Amino acid sequence: MDVAGLRERERRSDAGRRPGAQWAYDDVRGVGEAPVGAGLGAIIRIGGEHLAQNIRRWFGDSVGHWEGDTLVVTTGGYNDKTTLDLGGHPHTEALRVTERFHRRDAGHIDLQVTLDDPKAYARPWTLPIELALVADGELIEYVCENERDAQHMVGRSDEVHVPLDVLARYVGTYDSTRFPGRTVVSLEGNQLMINTTGAGNIPLVAHGENSFTMEGTGIEFVKDGGGAVIALVQHWAEGDRYEPRK
Repeated sequence: MDVAGLRERERRSDAGRRPGAQWAYDDVRGVGEAPVGAGLGAIIRIGGEHLAQNIRRWFGDSVGHWEGDTLVVTTGGYNDKTTLDLGGHPHTEALRVTERFHRRDAGHIDLQVTLDDPKAYARPWTLPIELALVADGELIEYVCENERDAQHMVGRSDEVHVPLDVLARYVGTYDSTRFPGRTVVSLEGNQLMINTTGAGNIPLVAHGENSFTMEGTGIEFVKDGGGAVIALVQHWAEGDRYEPRK
């Protein structure tokens, strides 16, 4: 796997925005108004029409309408310079994303995201996502670098080498009833990978024998008294996620 090439493409793709992950990070989209956020905004025009077919954007072109109490947003007009996910799955300019936002109650929104790219994939697929209100929460800044900033970034990496036989001990599935989905850890050659959402593998950078980072997020493997790996912990700003090994 060309991890370096994937990271370079991600870095150059307008702050790493991916069509399949418009709802991630601190992406704040305004309905019919100017966007806010860390450069990852988009405007949803209610009742509008899509731009001409020859206009292609990193963010795509979003138009929304209401179906009862569900907001339906369709986005097209993407260029083909980004990927659908961190796993590097490609798409073409034919990609069309449909999002259906339904407010279940005061604290939850049910989101159905359908991705359709007939030039790249045999059929569309839909991702169910639950958005939960975090009362008194704070929108945390997400900072991206680009090709103009890299030359000004100085410092040293604290990445360390972990023997392959040690990395192999971490391979497996980790799951928790407290959090949706499951986490799968695998090896690709001598690179330890993690998949936390089912969207694709992300390289883990080692900072110690059992301490890693996933794009800056801390990942720690937990061992019992005999040295067997029994769990992993994801260290998020919102709190730790403990996932026992299955």
